[in-house]
Amino acid sequence: MSETIWELFDMEGRVAIVTGGYGQLGSQMSDALAEAGAHVVVAARTYERCAEKARELSEKHNEAMAVEVDVTDEDDVQEMVDDVVERFGTIDVLVNNAYDAYGYGTDFEDLTLEDWERTFEGVVTQSFLCTQAALPAIRDGDHGTIINIGSHYGVVAPDHRIYGETDMNNPPTYGAAKAGLIQFTRWLASYLADEGIRVNSISPGGFYREEMEESEEIREVFLPEYRHRTPLDRMGDETDMKGLIAYLASDAGKWMTGQNIVLAGGWTVW
Repeated sequence: MSETIWELFDMEGRVAIVTGGYGQLGSQMSDALAEAGAHVVVAARTYERCAEKARELSEKHNEAMAVEVDVTDEDDVQEMVDDVVERFGTIDVLVNNAYDAYGYGTDFEDLTLEDWERTFEGVVTQSFLCTQAALPAIRDGDHGTIINIGSHYGVVAPDHRIYGETDMNNPPTYGAAKAGLIQFTRWLASYLADEGIRVNSISPGGFYREEMEESEEIREVFLPEYRHRTPLDRMGDETDMKGLIAYLASDAGKWMTGQNIVLAGGWTVW
């Protein structure tokens, strides 16, 4: 008998690590996985915010866990994985969402080698470290899936005209690193396919934040231009990441691997 859609999305008892799990996008993904029944591990540098998010998830859903971790530090990452396995016994889902990017508001000619190297460390290297550390535990389970969070600017270049005099224009460090992460996703998917471990990436577009309204330049120039540039005529909202992360992390997406899904309101279609 075939499984119902509810059964396919059911993640009851599974364990999911979400790096950067309390931020704007990380919080959505943590919520979605917890709502689907998973034990969510909220992992980031600031323990207090991780703990606050984990408490919220535990009160509403299944037991969650907070972990303070520097995802660019190999020993820190291994300690995180060891703590999660000790607590829950396994890892089923790894969401590489945390990132650091440098060079915003800087002309290309003024970018430094340090900006370049630190961004690649904060995007690609940290995903490599987390994946390598978590892989033995993921291999021990039956539902392994890795989801890397890329960006639409890892697929296409930004339209520099829409940013005006704001400092929000994406630097080349960010786009190049996210493109590298998308390719890392494809490589991993091919490498791990024989073991039944799926690897995909989500490349979100811009998400709206209320503080954007505080800047006249952003409010009057950037926001209207960004919406006009997007076929669905809006930025991402507080729920737009939830459906896709639940699909990829659960058995609903069990025949999908090696894909980069651009979640940006149609940004890349024209």
